[in-house]
Amino acid sequence: MDQNLENLKFPIGKFQEPEIITTEHLKNWIEVIKHFPERLKSATADLNEEQLQKQYRPNGWTIKQVVHHCADSHMNSLIRFKLTLTEDTPTIKPYLENLWAELSDAKDYPIESSLKIIEGLHEKWVVLLTHLSGQELEREFIHPENKERISLKKNIGIYAWHCQHHLAHILIARQS
Repeated sequence: MDQNLENLKFPIGKFQEPEIITTEHLKNWIEVIKHFPERLKSATADLNEEQLQKQYRPNGWTIKQVVHHCADSHMNSLIRFKLTLTEDTPTIKPYLENLWAELSDAKDYPIESSLKIIEGLHEKWVVLLTHLSGQELEREFIHPENKERISLKKNIGIYAWHCQHHLAHILIARQS
């Protein structure tokens, strides 16, 4: 992939896990997750249907697909957190996000339902995240695609990055 397309695919870069995840990292990441719904709503508030069909890169998703993807992805993440908190190192179920983005609810349906899902889900998610103990933050799940063990504290960082990553996609698409 050429550098320009790579920059469009990862406009804020790839997630970089700190060597040591501090309470300050966690606090900042949870704030990003907390404010994502309002930032997403603001980034899409004045867009018409034609604008929602803009892509952030050639052969990339439309703004509409990105919004619906965030609802799908963040629902899956909340479930993964709960499984990890209630089971012993569960192996999570991955999903084929590219195929989900091609379903009618992601391509053809207005974004308002996903914005509502994200708003309620993030409110609930932030309550859970802010009440995790140090021991709970260390709990891990296994991602079956690469057998990686991912701690909840790392996953908070991944999803803060995910929020910022897709907001950047929307802002790029808006400018195209």
